[in-house]
Amino acid sequence: MKKKFLKYVIPSVLAMWIYSIYTMINGIFVAKGVGEIALAAVNISMPFANATFAVAILFAVGTSTIASIHLGNKEAKESKKASEVFTMNMVVLISICITITVIVLLNLERIAYFLGATETTLGFVKQYLGIAALLSVFSMISYYFEVLVKTGGYPQLATIVVCITAVTNIFLDYVFVIKLDFGVKGAAFATGIAQMLACSIYVLHFIKRNSKIKFAKFKFDLTTIKRTIPIGASDFVTEFSAGFIIFMFNRIILKNIGETGIITYTVIMYVNNIVLMTMSGISQGTQPLVSYYYGREDKKAYTFFLKSAVKTAAILALGIYVICMLFAEQINGIFISRNEIEIFNYSVKAFRIYVPAYLIVGFNIVLIGFYSSIEKPMYSMILSLGRGLVVIVTSLFIMSTMFGENGIWISSFVSEAICFIIGSIIFVKFFFNDLFVKAKANHTVAENYEWTERNK
Repeated sequence: MKKKFLKYVIPSVLAMWIYSIYTMINGIFVAKGVGEIALAAVNISMPFANATFAVAILFAVGTSTIASIHLGNKEAKESKKASEVFTMNMVVLISICITITVIVLLNLERIAYFLGATETTLGFVKQYLGIAALLSVFSMISYYFEVLVKTGGYPQLATIVVCITAVTNIFLDYVFVIKLDFGVKGAAFATGIAQMLACSIYVLHFIKRNSKIKFAKFKFDLTTIKRTIPIGASDFVTEFSAGFIIFMFNRIILKNIGETGIITYTVIMYVNNIVLMTMSGISQGTQPLVSYYYGREDKKAYTFFLKSAVKTAAILALGIYVICMLFAEQINGIFISRNEIEIFNYSVKAFRIYVPAYLIVGFNIVLIGFYSSIEKPMYSMILSLGRGLVVIVTSLFIMSTMFGENGIWISSFVSEAICFIIGSIIFVKFFFNDLFVKAKANHTVAENYEWTERNK
């Protein structure tokens, strides 16, 4: 059991780390090759990237769960159904990707202003957003393929492809941003081309005969779409809300601090992205296992995987917290020149105030993923909406009103703590309800036995 857990979770976490790190390196090239204002412009564009990635997660998690349940039944026709679901949802996702691209390109300036672009950053935002929208289909499909490759039993392949994508992206960042001086457009091109390469490799995998999940003929089935969306909805909300929160933070920071605060928040978000991706890697690596054994009605197995995910999240969260607190200056120095003394010192201070939120976020993400994997979308949705929208927005407004600038950086910790309490209450309720149902069932069996004995 432990080996199986590590087999799925380690590649998933590594893939997420690599994705986060090369996203961070993307920011470093922009900061060093173009400047801090351009870095702020990339941050302003991030909600769009989060929104498109959220759509990919919606279909990837939903499809993965359904496919895993089919594969868990161990029947030939069930394996075929898994491939049909995979192919149909892929076609739907591509259609959505194309629609999003057209809408953004036709309304580029309006969307840039809506996201928070100022006269200083507008040009950079339009350049980055335009290319990102044009190539977004490859980023979305690449992630969808990555998750389904792992679901089909090839987590190592997903890790290898992510590594190839990362190296390609970094190399192209250097060429386009530094050597060819393409600016933020170069960074967007680098990411898009790297994801295009990843898609090509995954396509070669899915056309192989020995792949458990592969491209297959299908009949469009609205029922499958209706089943897919609720399962992936909580993970969708988690990712979409990440973009929404960046949007809200940017607005309040511009109002209370100014563009200096946006630069600080950009640094925080790059590190925050690593933390979120780490916890999502644990959650998403565990989900196919939980779904598989849930499909086989093996409660002992899927409970073991949940406990292992929680322990892993706790250990990694503590390690990340210690590193961030001890090396706050070095981390900020990667993005901000130490010659900019005022901005640098402020960023280090704000970063240390924000970091305690990392201690809690993993528990919330693991629970959200667990409920999705056993088809309890209501529970996962409550937690996702709480930590991603309702609680964090409320906390942001209240904390910033009460404590000013420091309140902005405290708000994430307060939000995650509240959601942790809510999540714990839901889990305890779920656990004891399950015990109650089992006890009632056992009691009924005992009564039936006594009645039979009396009436022999």
